[in-house]
Amino acid sequence: MAGDAHPDLKPNLRPLSLHVPEPRFRPGDAVDFAEVDIPDTGAARRPDIAEPARDFIDLAYSLVRVLDEEGRAVGAWNPRLSPEMLRRMLRSMALTRAFDERMFRAQRQGKTSFYMKCTGEEAVAVAAAYALDRDDMCFPSYRQQGLLLARDWSMVDMMNQIYSNRGDRLQGKQLPIMYSVREASFFSISGNLTTQYPQAVGWAMASAAKGDTRIAATWCGEGSTAEGDFHSALTFATVYRAPVIFNVVNNQWAISSFSGFAGAEATTFAARAVGYGIAGLRVDGNDALAVYAATLWAAERARTGAGPTLIEHFTYRAEGHSTSDDPTQYRSAGEPNAWPLGDPIRRLRDHLIAIGEWDEERHAAQDKEVAERVRTAQKEAEGNGILGYGMLQPLDTLFDGVFEEMPWHLREQRQQMIDEETASGRPWDRT
Repeated sequence: MAGDAHPDLKPNLRPLSLHVPEPRFRPGDAVDFAEVDIPDTGAARRPDIAEPARDFIDLAYSLVRVLDEEGRAVGAWNPRLSPEMLRRMLRSMALTRAFDERMFRAQRQGKTSFYMKCTGEEAVAVAAAYALDRDDMCFPSYRQQGLLLARDWSMVDMMNQIYSNRGDRLQGKQLPIMYSVREASFFSISGNLTTQYPQAVGWAMASAAKGDTRIAATWCGEGSTAEGDFHSALTFATVYRAPVIFNVVNNQWAISSFSGFAGAEATTFAARAVGYGIAGLRVDGNDALAVYAATLWAAERARTGAGPTLIEHFTYRAEGHSTSDDPTQYRSAGEPNAWPLGDPIRRLRDHLIAIGEWDEERHAAQDKEVAERVRTAQKEAEGNGILGYGMLQPLDTLFDGVFEEMPWHLREQRQQMIDEETASGRPWDRT
């Protein structure tokens, strides 16, 4: 009968229940991250490249940190980079932030349909780009534009893709910000979560099978670790010791659900590595030197046949998920400023100042210079067209870039379209 107790319920046992994760703070709440465990800077040991993963499981639960609160680089993970390299990394991060700001405004002005910023996460991509070799293949998610900018790829080319204009090499076939740059060893971004993980493993296995020296690196958000592709990729990488680096960007939020729904309440995301028997590191993702050191260590491990590494970058998504998102609807407005690991650009700037290789005046001048460089690139890209200014690609390019060799039926359809266009005397708008 409806409402009656289940006939098999044992009266001496408590009914079963489920745990539903809840974020620490909701809109309007005061924010206090005191419960976030931040280990001492420099406390994490640095294992030898060849050390078995089972011997440093503790690093999946700790936090690799190099920069302390005074801007000093300390501990075994200090990569001891030259001032010139530090300045290059700082400039690339500043350029990435300036690029994001201008493209965000372009979307708000109706010049493109969509954009995603990586504010507060610049070190995750930029520092990794400098630690990897230029021809190591990157399989990014949609918040690693810093990889391309650190590799000096053309901002005009990136903006053409964002605007889907006549200069877009992808011919408008990709959502804005989903770049594909083979020349920069940057694999095509996919909006389907974590498809890049098994692709990176397959590429790495092929590189090894050919006796090449290039490795693969891939990125996903912490929420995407719940996808099946994530675990399939780790299984293959474990079995074949694929030369690949798995980066999990734990920025605390997926689209609008916090990291607890992906398992953060139970353990760290670096701990995923432990179950697969591969190396796992948990790294301060707002510390550019820690990200660089961990990536370099993982790259050397991959190149020497010691297998894959999973790096959890512990960071915070300072902005909304995308221009289609309003984070004030699901999280406290005070979270970004209260995040205890600070801002990655400020921290690297403070380090350079602390060692006498930078100052506030040069930093202000650099900010102005990169902003002007982005503005100039935007002006050039917008000369190729923006959203809503008519059909910016010839219609017959609809058939291009889908198959390596166009099948007969598409060749036939394309010719029919051209013939009809010619017969009508009204060519498709190609402006």
